[in-house]
Amino acid sequence: MAISAMMCDSPRKRMSRFSVERANPDKGDFPVSRRDNHVTFRRVLELCLLLPIVTTLLYAQEASSTSIEGLWGAETRLGLPVSGTLTLDGTSDNWKATIAGYEVPVTRDGIRLGFSLPHHRGSFRGRFDIASHFLQGEWIQPGGLLLDARYATPLHFNLASAGIWRAEVVPLEERLSVYVLISAGNGALRAVVSNPEANLFRRRVYVVTQDGNHITFEANGKRFEGVYDKLAGTLTTQLVDWLPAFTLTRRDADDAAGFYPRVPSARQHWTYAAPIDGHDGWSVSTLAHQGVDREPIAKLINRILQADPTDSSLRIQSLLIARHGHLLLEEYFYGFSQDRVHDMRSAGKTFAPVLVGLARAQGSKLGPTTPVYRHFGELPLKNRDARKERMTLLDLMTMTAGNACDDNDDASPGNEDRMQSDGQKMDWYSYTLDLPMLKEPGGENAIYCSGDLNLVGGVVAAASHVWLPEFFQDRLAQPLQFSRYYLNLMPNGEAYMGGGAYVEPRDQLKLGQLYLSGGVWNGKRLVGVDWVRDSTVLHARFSPESSLGQEHGYGFGWHLHTLKSGGKAYKVFAAEGNGGQFILVVPALDMVIGITGGAYGEFSQWYKWELELVPQFIIPSVKRDHRSAPR
Repeated sequence: MAISAMMCDSPRKRMSRFSVERANPDKGDFPVSRRDNHVTFRRVLELCLLLPIVTTLLYAQEASSTSIEGLWGAETRLGLPVSGTLTLDGTSDNWKATIAGYEVPVTRDGIRLGFSLPHHRGSFRGRFDIASHFLQGEWIQPGGLLLDARYATPLHFNLASAGIWRAEVVPLEERLSVYVLISAGNGALRAVVSNPEANLFRRRVYVVTQDGNHITFEANGKRFEGVYDKLAGTLTTQLVDWLPAFTLTRRDADDAAGFYPRVPSARQHWTYAAPIDGHDGWSVSTLAHQGVDREPIAKLINRILQADPTDSSLRIQSLLIARHGHLLLEEYFYGFSQDRVHDMRSAGKTFAPVLVGLARAQGSKLGPTTPVYRHFGELPLKNRDARKERMTLLDLMTMTAGNACDDNDDASPGNEDRMQSDGQKMDWYSYTLDLPMLKEPGGENAIYCSGDLNLVGGVVAAASHVWLPEFFQDRLAQPLQFSRYYLNLMPNGEAYMGGGAYVEPRDQLKLGQLYLSGGVWNGKRLVGVDWVRDSTVLHARFSPESSLGQEHGYGFGWHLHTLKSGGKAYKVFAAEGNGGQFILVVPALDMVIGITGGAYGEFSQWYKWELELVPQFIIPSVKRDHRSAPR
């Protein structure tokens, strides 16, 4: 209708309306063939004469079709972080940097160099080896609406010409997808709102009322409003008061990648395909070659694919399996993919004790008995206590420090949310170190505390005199052949080791393989075998009441469980994070399992993925009499 009307306008008016409506000839918007790009005057006249009749009929149909039932969706990128090619020009003594239209001076201090863009749009910290002319460093992007922390990511520079280095800055995007399914039942409209990236709406069911083009959503005292534009086919609503309004469009089973496990959603039966060689250090193989039966795996994946998107306890976003050092399975769901980094949440805590092991492998004297407080110098502590002097790395790594820190208690002084929301305390090391003591450090009773694992990273930084993002890249990420990743920073600019790194799932799985292999990755030792052994044995226990009634041990940042399957018990160790982030190692089966998920804030659901789904589907898939076979 719009294109026919456009043809009856004057040439100037036609151009104006076309620029607004953005007709797409590839989708058949034009009433003429692209191969026959002319229309006779008679045909134009016929269309113009028919237009009032057609217009009346179409608007009458639209007026009678005021229902807002159906699926609505929007995929948004929030903010515009600086990106693109970063050029460092060192052809003179006065270095300069250019990126995205900015040109700023570079400061140099020995081998160190850096710069900051105006208005905190981004910054760079790097190292330059004068002898080899090798340059490396990290890009730091500012916080935003969703990602309030700053993030550091390594840059890989190429020497473009003498004195000129270039690297691509790819910032961590603030991606947010929202889907609203509105349906009628019992004389009322109801809506389920889903958000795969953060589970902001927890699958609440909203009562929907419509008054003309004004729409109201209400649930449990929460209310938001919207405007329905039936002609434009949009639903605009302020879903969250601290986010911009979303303009949602109608979606179907082929056009809602974050709502359905797979699109087209009709694809509900899984067909196995071996992982693709990503040239990232993983040797790829097949399930059959490594003694894994496809059928139990197929049952699990088909359950994920066939789950009700409005009420599913299986919002698993990736599933990876490695056995005998080979990557055998790599599946993604709900719009996620191999090259999309995923929030590790508290699974990233496990990196902190790993950094201690890496430092020890390079000759550091750090160890379980290392005192903590002396590494932070003189601090203006309000809560001085002689017991703090006896606190060791062992106490921090096993969450038995004895301080007033409990992430499961909102009233606890050391609660992670309280610490991070305290705008007066910009140094989170000092915040945790100054907590009151509740008991003598040590013992077997673990209390979940993110601040303690963050302090482990602080001890590594103090002992090594190296910025943690630099230490992480040089000692762990580069040897493990990580691709893109992002470390969240504290207000003081140091990496936060209490969780929250964004890492690609294939790279997350490498951490499990490193420890399964006794500290070796592709023939190169990174961590001592003794550190791996000590990290993955029982040192403390969490209360079964906080673990769905299951026995729950803790090593150095690794969670310890016994999974029962087929009449046998399997000892496992795992990195675990909110929403369903798992790196699960089953030594008896020479297997590593990686899971990422979007069930944030719903512990009773996502924790069962490890405790129930793994022993029900994945462990039974392993053939007991199998020996490693060639690829």
